[in-house]
Amino acid sequence: MTPISNSSDNRGQLSVLLAVCLAALVLPLSFSGAAMATHAIGQELGGSAAAMNWITNSFMLTFGSFLMTAGALADVFGRKRVFIFGVVLFALASLGLSIAPSLEILNGLRAVQGLAAAAALAGGSAALAQEFDGHARTRAFSMIGTTFGIGLAFGPILSGFLIESFGWRSIFLSGTLVGAVSLLIALLRMRETTNPDATGFDWYGAATFTAMLSLLTFALIEGPANGWTSAYVMTLLIAAAAALVGFILLEKRTRQPLLDLSLFRYARFVGVQVLPIATTYSYVVLLILLPLRFVGIEGYSEIEAGLLMLALSGPMLIVPMIAATLARWIAAGTLAGTGLLIAAVGLFYLGRIEIGESGLALVPPLMLIGIGAGMPWGLMDGLSVTVVPKERAGMATGIFNTTKVAGEGITLAMVNAILAAFASSALLRAISGGPTVDEIGEAARHLATGDLATAARLLPGTSPDVLAATYGSAFDALIYVLISITLVAAIVVFGLLGNSRAIDTEQPDTVVSAGE
Repeated sequence: MTPISNSSDNRGQLSVLLAVCLAALVLPLSFSGAAMATHAIGQELGGSAAAMNWITNSFMLTFGSFLMTAGALADVFGRKRVFIFGVVLFALASLGLSIAPSLEILNGLRAVQGLAAAAALAGGSAALAQEFDGHARTRAFSMIGTTFGIGLAFGPILSGFLIESFGWRSIFLSGTLVGAVSLLIALLRMRETTNPDATGFDWYGAATFTAMLSLLTFALIEGPANGWTSAYVMTLLIAAAAALVGFILLEKRTRQPLLDLSLFRYARFVGVQVLPIATTYSYVVLLILLPLRFVGIEGYSEIEAGLLMLALSGPMLIVPMIAATLARWIAAGTLAGTGLLIAAVGLFYLGRIEIGESGLALVPPLMLIGIGAGMPWGLMDGLSVTVVPKERAGMATGIFNTTKVAGEGITLAMVNAILAAFASSALLRAISGGPTVDEIGEAARHLATGDLATAARLLPGTSPDVLAATYGSAFDALIYVLISITLVAAIVVFGLLGNSRAIDTEQPDTVVSAGE
């Protein structure tokens, strides 16, 4: 490995960086694009409220479940091989999504797409770590972070333009095109590497971890429709708990575990895991919920909704870099906690904006949330490495990334269930007589996904204005839940990470193994 230079090796390194960045770019585009397209997909393909939730959750479930597994497989079987497998599968799944004839097939392909994304990201990141040393490696990985920021910032407006101009299927077809370019570059320029110290793979750990996440997410999504005390949902929850216990017992006895649980003995490491959970509740969930509200409830076009979303996602382009610079003089834990407080203020401000108000009224609170969430966003990856002993930094990074991605899938399912429950309670108060409790519950679940038209058909005697106001009441109640979680997280961060730094000038180059 050599530093960046003007040699032919440099051109090869930059080509690998371009291939990985293209793969990284399409991931946030797929995430935000599906949220923007949910309303249009529902209009064309129909489906229950639970099935609509799976458009996003199936992707996040497999992405989070397989990310660490994919990293371990890349160490054993080859980083380039896993990366190419992921890119090819992602491109093919995206092509299938662009012609999906039903919502069931679409959701299945979204799950395949999430698995492919995990392989592409894990394999690509590990391959990139073999191409650069020292400061050049830091610069290369910062480019991946910048690419993610660009995808998050401009994904909603780009998706809105594609949906209005070419239909919702075009957002998935774009993933095929970008994936094909990334694949071509990787085939020509990326070299194969493995971890010579990798002696095997923790199949049992991977299986129990994936089962735990899958069962829990299923329970959270099916709970509103089937009842939280139903035999079906209780069985799912008990099975998820059993899988978690089995995973913990297996990891304690495995010589080379998929996840080293002993790292959780470090209080500051636990504090770092709070950061991605906090940013998910204060920021990531809004990337899904707000497009549903803007398009499905308030009647904005996809392009108009994308422009409004830019106020939320735009700060991610610059705030993380500013926070990383400030961390030279101010403790990263203090900056991260302060950012969460700013995000909580923005959430409170957002909760004061009524349904139907001018879009301009939404811009200030959305920008506050984006600025606040952007501060820990730019620091938490560095913190995940510097709060543990140097020799364990690789595994710490793997655990952190898994917490971040897997937590997003679980949180999205949980927030959707909470919003549906609040909407159901609000409808029961607003409607007297006529519809049964089950009919109101089904309408509330559709309302939570932004499907105002179906909710109106299920409750023919209720005006759309009443339904929109009901959604607004439920959304405001949800906002207070998000604020509470964000504030608790801020207190934990100040307590556990207040003096922690995200920059350690003596930190060795540790990002060499995808499985760690």
